[in-house]
Amino acid sequence: MGLIENEFIKFMQKFDEHPFEMTINGNKHMIGEGDPTFSIKVNRVPSVVDMLTSTSITLGEAYMNGDIEIEGDLYKALNMFLGQMGKFSTDQNKLKKLIFTSLSKKNQQKEVSSHYDIGNDFYSLWLDETMSYSCGYFKKEDDTLYQAQVNKVHHLLDKMHLKEGMTILDIGCGWGFLLIEAAKKYKVKGLGITLSHEQKAKFEQKIKEEGLEDYLEVELMDYRDLLKTDRTFDSIVSVGMLEHVGRGNYAEYLQCVKSVLVPGGIFVLHFISSLKEYPGDAWIKKYIFPGGVIPSLREIISDAGDLRLYTIDVESLRRHYNKTLLYWNANFQAHRDEVVAMFDERFARMWELYLCSCAATFWNGVIDLHQIIFTNDVNNELPMTRWY
Repeated sequence: MGLIENEFIKFMQKFDEHPFEMTINGNKHMIGEGDPTFSIKVNRVPSVVDMLTSTSITLGEAYMNGDIEIEGDLYKALNMFLGQMGKFSTDQNKLKKLIFTSLSKKNQQKEVSSHYDIGNDFYSLWLDETMSYSCGYFKKEDDTLYQAQVNKVHHLLDKMHLKEGMTILDIGCGWGFLLIEAAKKYKVKGLGITLSHEQKAKFEQKIKEEGLEDYLEVELMDYRDLLKTDRTFDSIVSVGMLEHVGRGNYAEYLQCVKSVLVPGGIFVLHFISSLKEYPGDAWIKKYIFPGGVIPSLREIISDAGDLRLYTIDVESLRRHYNKTLLYWNANFQAHRDEVVAMFDERFARMWELYLCSCAATFWNGVIDLHQIIFTNDVNNELPMTRWY
């Protein structure tokens, strides 16, 4: 057994919470005690120097390249393994440019486009008919993904306490399903803003198809440019966009929201959260969400309080996101050959690793999903009980 192999086995021995079996050059090695909960085959042994620089990038790239193979269900293996992410090594000095990227408008436009402008054809393969790329809401155990996404949108709209004739803003509107539902159900007028050209084009097409030109519009706009529009809104919603704002910009983001929200207006914020303030996972930043940072619940509520945005309600949908991601992965696997044809095998392995690892980290509580209802200063006109 070579030195590199020995060093790798020694490094992996600390991940012993759930026993697993590693096969290297035909030799089997047990990590932890008891029957293995999953098995991996190592075709090319990663460098421990690389593992110390970034365990996440090194193992992620090893899977993408086929250097490491999971025998059996990828999600099951990751669910056993990723609860121990606190034991991962990350050299923040060496990875400074990757982990701490520029918060400028130009760079964030580039970062968002790198993910969301992969192509509507790609996303339509594995998202549901609503093209909702965020956590669903499963009211019933047997809800389909489509039903869960419809549930989620109406759960958010209920929280906004909408009435006919109101104006609403969706910051990071995606492909526009929420605003379309709002206009159809409540006859409100809405503006959606996004940094994705692909999403804007698809949303504009849907507005025309639904005959909602008098109610809805969509703009390519950075949230920091909202003040230039000289508009205000009765309610504001933002779903899965805060993760792209970046630590250091949260107060400015919330100030921009407050500045265009009428006094007493409702702001519903739906975002992936964490217990504490972390810089983010290096592999996710390198390959999936450049510049993405997961805010902690407490820092958002703290910044909001400083601006007299009153926290009215907080709800966790953590397990709903786990289930959403598993649905996405099942759809992805059903169309995997098409993804490989669009891109290549490495891309497909990268994407399935992303979907399954995120599902596992939600299940293990490494990350969470929160919806917060804020009001712009005091609002004594709302129902005294949860109105959704």
